[in-house]
Amino acid sequence: MIPIELLLLIGASLVLICILLFKFFDNFGIPILLLFLGIGMLAGSEGPGRLYFDDPRLAQAIGIIALVLILFAGGLDTKWSTVRPVVRTATTLSTLGVILTAFITGIVAVLILGLSIKTGFLLGAIISSTDAAAVFAILRSRHIGLKPPLRPLLELESGSNDPMAIFLTVVLIQLILVPQTGAVSIIVFFLLQMSVGAAVGVIVGRLVVFTLNRLRFFYGGLYPVFCLAAVAFTYALATLTQGNGFLAVYIAGIIIGNSYIVQKRSLLRFFDGFAWFGQITMFLCLGLLVYPSRLVPIIIPGLLISVILMFVARPLSVFISLVFSGFKWREKLLVSWVGLRGAVPIILATYPLLAGIAQAELIFNIIFFIVISSAIMQGWSLPLVARWLKVAVPPETKRNYPIEFEPRPGIDTDLTEVIVPFESAAIGKSIVELGFPEDSLIVLIVRGENYIVPSGGTVLESGDVLLILAGTGGMQKVTDILSRQMPGAVE
Repeated sequence: MIPIELLLLIGASLVLICILLFKFFDNFGIPILLLFLGIGMLAGSEGPGRLYFDDPRLAQAIGIIALVLILFAGGLDTKWSTVRPVVRTATTLSTLGVILTAFITGIVAVLILGLSIKTGFLLGAIISSTDAAAVFAILRSRHIGLKPPLRPLLELESGSNDPMAIFLTVVLIQLILVPQTGAVSIIVFFLLQMSVGAAVGVIVGRLVVFTLNRLRFFYGGLYPVFCLAAVAFTYALATLTQGNGFLAVYIAGIIIGNSYIVQKRSLLRFFDGFAWFGQITMFLCLGLLVYPSRLVPIIIPGLLISVILMFVARPLSVFISLVFSGFKWREKLLVSWVGLRGAVPIILATYPLLAGIAQAELIFNIIFFIVISSAIMQGWSLPLVARWLKVAVPPETKRNYPIEFEPRPGIDTDLTEVIVPFESAAIGKSIVELGFPEDSLIVLIVRGENYIVPSGGTVLESGDVLLILAGTGGMQKVTDILSRQMPGAVE
């Protein structure tokens, strides 16, 4: 038996290598999925690391835990006001779009690989959903910005389409193992999965908000521990009551993230870190699980299926799903190209292995190859495609400020970031000359890389970033003052 100290040394070394290499390769826009999977394959039994790992059940368990954390963190960081206008569209993509993708890809798998109809559709179901971890990582990176509402649409779709892919995968495995399974039981199973999962997510999410706001822990570190336990509880409860646990934790995350809760900023940082740890661990384990030599014989059929998935199945499903959405063809093409496959299909590919389905190993290898080709072809090229389709905007840059403010319920005050516009009449004037309302206060000025604590005599310059503490009414007056143009400026 391997000593626990050695396991810790190996695991920690791999995680550290992933983080250090990510810092280096991120400058080149290489998708983290490809990087972490590659490190796992190099460390595996056929790579230089020679680490033997052949336990699909353990890999599946690690992947599920990691995905739960990733989806919850994604929900926490999702602003409901931003995604509300695209909920209906995202829901259509995550249901009808997934079904169409699975159907088209399944037919292709039958024709190219010679699989049975059910087995071919099983492969299509496994690869039918976009991957939340991959999409979140790319869309929230510093390499790309998209015109609204594309980013919230893609993030909401990727976070909510896994339940449909899981449902289709489980149903097709059941149909293969028990051909007598009836349509009524499938419909009941679907309704239970979605309704129970959504209900558990809503109920637990609201209970967590209610509880956190009434508990006054003396130790701040107990808040993230409480939420971490609540996430595990949500997934387990939903799954054990025949609901979809992934849908439950994502909905719970959205509810908690869009409510006032104590220690909210620290919770966001905590789960963001856990989500990154989950991604690294999950991709490493899945990389260790694959044998590169087994991918060689399926390169040609895998490449054919991958190309058809990216250029036919995904675009067709998107254009059909968005036919009444009002999106322009350029935006639909961009949504089609953001069909990134990642850890979720690989995790789902372990289901046939554990169920003893015939040709399960072939399915796993094909899925793994498709995921790699998707990362190579779609992941790195997304910024280029967005610019080519003219739907790209400058990416948002998040600056970390040395001060923070946590709003309280019932208090109409918040810390807002405002940029002094070019040709603003406020340029060259001191703060005291501008006549800001009494209920507003400039607490910090960011000028280039410098932080300035202002006084009444501080003179504003073009491009200054002002951190202003004000209520809604005062903030509107401040915005009006700063937006006034200097005499002679061209509007």
